[in-house]
Amino acid sequence: MQNGKIKVMRIITRLGVGGSPIQAALLTAGLDKNRFESLLVIGAISDIDGDMSYLVDEYNISPIKIPELGRDIGSISDLLSLYKLIKLMKKEKPDIIHTHQSKAGVLGRLAGILVGVPYIVHTFHGHVFHSYFGKFKSGVFILTERFLAKFTSKLIAISPLQFDDLCKKYRLAVPEKFSLIPLGFDLSQFLNSKIYVGKFREELNLSINTFLVGIVGRLTGVKNHKLFLHSAKRVLETIPNVKFIVVGDGELSEKLKELTNNLGITENVIFLGWRRDMPNIYADLDLVVLTSLNEGTPVALIEAMASGKAVVSTAVGGVPDIIENGKSGILVPTKDEKKLADAIVELLSDSVKRKSYGEYGREFVRDKYNKERLFADIAKLYEELVSGKTGEAMRIIT
Repeated sequence: MQNGKIKVMRIITRLGVGGSPIQAALLTAGLDKNRFESLLVIGAISDIDGDMSYLVDEYNISPIKIPELGRDIGSISDLLSLYKLIKLMKKEKPDIIHTHQSKAGVLGRLAGILVGVPYIVHTFHGHVFHSYFGKFKSGVFILTERFLAKFTSKLIAISPLQFDDLCKKYRLAVPEKFSLIPLGFDLSQFLNSKIYVGKFREELNLSINTFLVGIVGRLTGVKNHKLFLHSAKRVLETIPNVKFIVVGDGELSEKLKELTNNLGITENVIFLGWRRDMPNIYADLDLVVLTSLNEGTPVALIEAMASGKAVVSTAVGGVPDIIENGKSGILVPTKDEKKLADAIVELLSDSVKRKSYGEYGREFVRDKYNKERLFADIAKLYEELVSGKTGEAMRIIT
């Protein structure tokens, strides 16, 4: 500790669109500066991930950039990243390194181990152990995580179901290694989304008689937008006055547009690309959908629920810890386009139920996923690590 403060070096692979960049920026800027000194280390933005680097300006952060610490795997760039991280840690002498995202989690923790950083923390915002890669590559990642876990002071799971996955299914580490700390956000714009009603519909020149169903996320295989589009076709056979709004971009953008054309629903699907004015968009959506094959705790659902919107999602990862089926939304099996379409039709056909689900979800995320709770939980974990007071059982911090 220096000047009586705990020095934390937070390392993230990239500030692409997602929950992990928001958490990294929030924690770097928001932790009590009388108790903590925070540094943020970031890698290069990928062309297909979207860009949330504006967060460093919004939160007045001066990050340390390691361009080689990018999304793609490459032996030379990875070795150079590791070298630069080791050099940086020797210079800054942090008490704690806290890593976010897979690449930073591997290289950051390895550098911390080699340098001898006293305490190492890693947050699993999701995992890549299924639906991303083949069986062999997934197995390598699991073995790597098991090895690194032996030298990690605390692993953070962001939902109970994710903890079950990481600890019980994939056996990354014993329960004592884990703390359960849900995500936290500045939800104020979404909680006040009523003030934005009408702006997005005006942009699209659509009346209130047209239903808007949205999906938000990177256009990549694991998000399974194909299911969304196939279900959209089914929905339109029952309710023709629906526009399906796709927010995001990625490597599958052109293929998904081609699929939309092949399904004959081009006039009813609007691809927006990445947008920063999400409160405006959520305010005018009637329903928000998620179709992923693998998730941690999806930010899009939390933002949608904070905006008072009913949600429909595949029951994967930590999603069932967010959505209470039949109270804030509807959970459906993965890859079942009929059940997804039926759930969308059910909610579009019942305005009372949509409103009830939206109100219930709004209150749930307001209480559980606010930034103040996140700051308190992380500060408590850091201080317990440094003081040596972490409990023997898995810490459940909520």
